[in-house]
Amino acid sequence: MTHVHGTGHTGVVRKGCPVVLRLSTLFLRTLRDDPAEAEVDSHKLLVRAGYIRRAAPGIYTWLPLGLKVLAKVENIVREEMNAIGAQEVHFPALLPKEPYEASGRWEEYGDNIFRLKDRKDADYLLAPTHEEMFTLLVKDLYSSYKDLPLYLYQIQTKYRDEARPRAGLLRGREFIMKDSYSFTVDDEGLDEAYAAHRAAYLKIFERLDLPVRPVSAMSGAMGGSKSEEFLHPTEIGEDTFVVSPAGFAANVEAVTTVVPEEIDFTDAPAAQVYDTPDTPTIETLVNVSNEAHPNPERAWTAADTLKNVVVAVTTPEGERVIAVIGVPGDRQVDLKRSEATIGEHLGISGEVSVDAATDEDLKKHPGLVKGYIGPGVSLDEPVLGAESATKLPFLVDPRVVSGTTWITGANAPGKHVYGLVAGRDFTWDGVVEACEVRDGDPAPDGSGPLSTTRGIEMGHIFQLGRKYAEAMGLKVLDQNGKAVTVTMGSYGIGVTRAVAAIAESHHDDKGLAWPAAVAPADVVVLVAGKGEELNTTAEKLANEFEAAGLDVMLDDRPKVSAGVKFKDAELIGVPTAVVVGRGVADGVVEGKDRAPGTSAEVALADVVAQVAGAAGAR
Repeated sequence: MTHVHGTGHTGVVRKGCPVVLRLSTLFLRTLRDDPAEAEVDSHKLLVRAGYIRRAAPGIYTWLPLGLKVLAKVENIVREEMNAIGAQEVHFPALLPKEPYEASGRWEEYGDNIFRLKDRKDADYLLAPTHEEMFTLLVKDLYSSYKDLPLYLYQIQTKYRDEARPRAGLLRGREFIMKDSYSFTVDDEGLDEAYAAHRAAYLKIFERLDLPVRPVSAMSGAMGGSKSEEFLHPTEIGEDTFVVSPAGFAANVEAVTTVVPEEIDFTDAPAAQVYDTPDTPTIETLVNVSNEAHPNPERAWTAADTLKNVVVAVTTPEGERVIAVIGVPGDRQVDLKRSEATIGEHLGISGEVSVDAATDEDLKKHPGLVKGYIGPGVSLDEPVLGAESATKLPFLVDPRVVSGTTWITGANAPGKHVYGLVAGRDFTWDGVVEACEVRDGDPAPDGSGPLSTTRGIEMGHIFQLGRKYAEAMGLKVLDQNGKAVTVTMGSYGIGVTRAVAAIAESHHDDKGLAWPAAVAPADVVVLVAGKGEELNTTAEKLANEFEAAGLDVMLDDRPKVSAGVKFKDAELIGVPTAVVVGRGVADGVVEGKDRAPGTSAEVALADVVAQVAGAAGAR
C-alpha cells in the first residue's frame, strides 16, 4: 500500500478513543447531486458527504462527521497555541454595548454586526471579535509588569452580518475563530509575541496540510501598525496578493505605488480646451484626440488621460459621502484598495466601504458632467483649484505628481482640456491608493516586477499597540512604580474557514480526500459481499484498528451494494479503506489509499499493523 503524507498519529495508542463509527447507525445521508446554492467545490462536497447542512444564508449546522473534522482542526490550533505559552479562555458571544462603545467600534462596525436589545431595552451585540473583552479581563485581574507577558486565546463562535454570504463556510455570517491576544509592557515584548504567534501559525498550517503565504496587509478597523495575512493560494480566493522575484509579498490593499519623480513645469505650455464631441469613454477620447488633436511627438494613449471617477463612501454611521478620484486613464479603479486610506482624507474615522457613484448620486451634483468630469473650478479661470465645480473632495492616484501633464474633462459636455499640468493648473485634497495593481508593476521595495495571484485569508496577525489598552484604561505598574499603558497584539485564525479551505484543496472528482491529521477517521472498513464470515471479519478488524489507537469507520450497512459503499467512502474522504471481500477466504483483504488512489492486496494477518504503522508515520 502507498500512503498519503501529512501529520497525524504519533504511533502511541491513544487513551479514551471513541467507539467505532458504524455507518449502519451513523446520522448520515450522502447526496449524489450538488446543492443548488453551492458555488465552490468545498461547499458542494461538504454538503453531499454529510458534514454540514444549510440552516440559513451563511449559517450551517454541523453534523457528526463535520464535528469530528472541526474538532481535529481545533485541537491542532490549540496544541500549537499552548506550545508558545498561550492560555485558553472562553468568552460569551452575546456581549454588552458599552465596551465596544468605549473603543468606538459600536459605530465603526456599522451594519456589519448583529445588534439586539434585551427585555429591559439594553443594547447588546453578537461579537464579531473580542479585543475589548480580553482587554477588560486582563485589566480586572492584572496590575503589575511582573504579570506580563501574557498570551490568552479562545476558540469561539463569531458573528458578522455579511451583506452577501457565499461559498459555504468560506464567507459565512456565523463562524468559529481562534483569536488570541498578547499583553506586554513595551514594544520589544510585542515584537517577541508577534514572532511567536507567526511561527505558531506556520506550524498550524503545515500540520493542516494547507499551504499559506504570509503577506503584508492593512490593519483596517483593527488599528495598529504591523500586520500580516496568511493566504492560501487558490483561484476561488477573494483576496488578491502580489509577489516579486526577490520575495516581496503583500495583499494588494497593502501595496504602495512607486511614486514617480516630480517634473519641472516652468516651460510647460498653457492648457487648451478643445471640442471633443461624443467622447464619454477613455477609448473614444484617445481615438478623437489622435484624429482631431494629434500629438506631434507620438500618438496619444490612455496613459495620457486623467480619468475622474466619482465614488460613494459609506461611513460607519451609514452616511453616503461623494468624492472624485483622479487616476491615469489606462488604470482601473480598485475600490477595495481605496477603502484602506480614503476615510482619513475625508475626515471619516472607522471602517468605510467604497462603491461607484450611482446615477442618483450624480443627479444630486449637477456640476458633474458624466463623461467629461475634470478637476477644474470653471473654464473661465486659468488657474484651476483643489475642488471640482461642485465643491466635492478631489483625490488623486500617487502617479499624479506635480508637473505631470494630462488630457482630462473640462466639466462641460463634449469638451476636454489638453496639457493640464498637475500642481500648476490644479491641486488636490489628498492622495489615495485607488488603482488596481497589475502584473509587472514595480515592487515598492525595489525587488522587481510584481505578479498577482488569488488566495483565501486563513489567518491575520496585528501589532495593535496601545489602541484598545488606552480605550479600556489597561495599565500596569512598571519597575519604577509608574503606571504604563499595556502594549497589545491580536492574532486570528479562521477555524471553520480552515475546514472549507482544506476541503477545497484536498478533493478530486470522486469526493473529499482529507489529510490524515483532520480526517473524521483514519480507516474505513468496508464489507463487500454477503456472508457471516465477511461481517465477522470486518467487525474483528474494526475492533483491532480501534484497539491500535486508530479512529475507525465501519460500513456495515446490510442492504447496501459494494458499489455504493465504495462511492460513499470516496465521497467522505477517509485516508485509508480496507475492503473485506471474497479474498478473505484466501487470507487477504484489499487496502485502498484515498490519495493518490492506489490499492493493493494485504495479508489479513498484517493489515492492522501495516495501517497502524502508516498512520503513526504520518
